[in-house]
Amino acid sequence: MVTTISNIDGRSITPVILAGGSGTRLWPMSRKSYPKQFVPLLGERTLFQDAAQRMSGSSATVRFAKPMVLTNSLFRFIITEQLAQEGIDPEAILIEPEGRNTAPAILAAAVHLAKTQPDAVMLVAPSDHVITDREAFHEAVAKGLTATAKGDLVTFGIQPTRAETGYGYLEIGERPDGSGMPIALRSFVEKPDAVRAEEMLATGNYLWNAGIFLFAVKDILAAFERHTPELFEAVNQAVEQAEGDLGFLRLAAEPWARADNVAIDYAIMERADNLSVVPYDAGWSDLGDWDSVWGHMGPDEQGVSLAGAATAIDCRNSLLRSETEGLEIVGLGLDNIVAVAMNDAVLIADKSRTQDVKKVVEALQRKGAAQAETFPKDHRPWGWYESLLIGGRFQVKRITVLPGASLSLQSHFHRSEHWIVVEGTAKVTLDDDVTLLTENQSVYIPVGARHRIENPGRIPMVFIEVQTGPYVGEDDIVRYEDRYARG
Repeated sequence: MVTTISNIDGRSITPVILAGGSGTRLWPMSRKSYPKQFVPLLGERTLFQDAAQRMSGSSATVRFAKPMVLTNSLFRFIITEQLAQEGIDPEAILIEPEGRNTAPAILAAAVHLAKTQPDAVMLVAPSDHVITDREAFHEAVAKGLTATAKGDLVTFGIQPTRAETGYGYLEIGERPDGSGMPIALRSFVEKPDAVRAEEMLATGNYLWNAGIFLFAVKDILAAFERHTPELFEAVNQAVEQAEGDLGFLRLAAEPWARADNVAIDYAIMERADNLSVVPYDAGWSDLGDWDSVWGHMGPDEQGVSLAGAATAIDCRNSLLRSETEGLEIVGLGLDNIVAVAMNDAVLIADKSRTQDVKKVVEALQRKGAAQAETFPKDHRPWGWYESLLIGGRFQVKRITVLPGASLSLQSHFHRSEHWIVVEGTAKVTLDDDVTLLTENQSVYIPVGARHRIENPGRIPMVFIEVQTGPYVGEDDIVRYEDRYARG
């Protein structure tokens, strides 16, 4: 059965994309400062971009409004950059002052949406999942709309293919009949042990909890007000007192801090009695470890998956990835191994232990290694930079400035800088002088000089920055003018 737009009275659905995360399970490509949804793990697009594209435009079954995104300050410019690359203009990007789990985030989106679209329907989805069949997903969403029309809160359950202990489960009152239509949801089940997972798989009355939800704004607001009145009040105040900032909406910190750190499963779904679940069986993964990535990359006949400058010789059931230009990774006689190489860290692990990669991050955190959380490419509102070489009194960076973007007018107390343009055209301010530099041209910035570099062109501008001095830390900076309103 295909549900068409005419069956749902032409209503559009507002996607709400949750884009937080700690980035530990796919280290070293995913880190706290740059979690997996922003990394191109399975192609040129990132998981976040895939999610935004999957929930945009119209199809034979559904029509989507502009998306809303819930995130934090650290990721806000990454999100705008990646949405712009896909040609997607968001309805709003809400900035959480601190992570508060899914219940406050979803409630904030609903409160904000209710101001202008009180009759809207929300589709809430994580930004880091893989859904391979776009049309099948749209059809499942359309079927879920039939339940929201009756006032139900709808979640999506994945038909399990194995006795998985890493997912929560949904208990349903009857086996799915294959139609994909919503059925009654009996209960939520915590991640089981291996024995319990096998038992649930055998019954056929359990689905994996995908963490995707569909409901009318008025119905989810009523549920929060009924079941979590204190959370409802705190989040309402955080939205009411929110302030605009460069196109973002910053939720107010004081009331947000009073919001419980709780998942929507516990806050609402386990308490409500108007629940339905849409069974889904058309390709889904939370891409939760390197073994899952290996499988989605499409291993060859020997079970080997390769990415980047990687070579496998007499290897079996292994994953080799080079994520650094000019860095070759070669496997010889490997079996059941994951090897991921970046310019500042390399992971080598038994493929059967990929669920334990978070222990690697914990070990690095204990020894104070920056690689535990910090990504080698640092994203800024104007573009990004990466450190190529760091010494006692110098640092070399490759810096990319987006078209029309500009660094702040600034100066440094402890370092001088040499800039060499290698791609594009740069507009350079040095005290009272303004000049244009093209490829292979350079300029020297003395200690204490006020300076700024801009990209007046239509393509990214890349330059090499060589810093020299007794201190080259990022905090040696005085900003005089900054279009991004940083301190």
